[in-house]
Amino acid sequence: MKKTYVGIIAFFFLVSGAYAQNEVLFQKATDAYNEGEYQKAIGFYENILENGKHSAELYFNLGNCHYKLDEIGPSIYYYEKALLLKPNDSEIKNNLGFAQNMRLDAVEEMPKTAMSRLHDTIVLSLSADQWAYLSIAMIFLFVLGFITYYILYSATKKRIAFIGANTALFISFFSVAMGYLAHKNYMAKNPGIIFEREIVVTSEPNERSEKVFALHEGTKVNVLESLEDWHKIRIADGQTGWLPSNSLRLLKDF
Repeated sequence: MKKTYVGIIAFFFLVSGAYAQNEVLFQKATDAYNEGEYQKAIGFYENILENGKHSAELYFNLGNCHYKLDEIGPSIYYYEKALLLKPNDSEIKNNLGFAQNMRLDAVEEMPKTAMSRLHDTIVLSLSADQWAYLSIAMIFLFVLGFITYYILYSATKKRIAFIGANTALFISFFSVAMGYLAHKNYMAKNPGIIFEREIVVTSEPNERSEKVFALHEGTKVNVLESLEDWHKIRIADGQTGWLPSNSLRLLKDF
């Protein structure tokens, strides 16, 4: 029993120490950024990533650093990673838009149906994790409302508590459904960002095949399949082809 307590205490101090270290690194990175030492700030942020900590704020700040250094691919890459964790963050979207304006490729997205746009507006307004947190919060409110219903004496207040509890329960079930759809959408895509200044996309996974089109740094693609050192990709306008796997970085490498 004593060994168990010692182990728990040791684990607690280990976690606390790692958290404190990351806080110090984050502050150093912020100071370096404010002083215009963007490369130095990147080093501190990357140390935090190496410690196993990641967040939308961390990726957003990395995107800002690379943007200041006119590094198109890395800036878009980190903004997109931040957006995966906070899909409805207006500040991330705004900075991503500025970075995307620096790209050479202007790929027009395929038009979506009204139902598809409505689906994206609702389902993708939150990440799967955020939908899950909302569901848990609503379950808590449901239990609270249910208890309140039984301890109140006023008929009017009991009615309000009853309606509130059932509304929270409905929102909880709705959040679970939306979280499932958001997770399904997340798993259906395998996005990546081109890191080469220019890369030729071919019709087959070899350099001898027909050259279909060219892509440039910062362009977002969706990886459909992989074969040895090649990825088959699709771009926003629906065109597909193969390119070397080392020419891009996958976004979902958390």
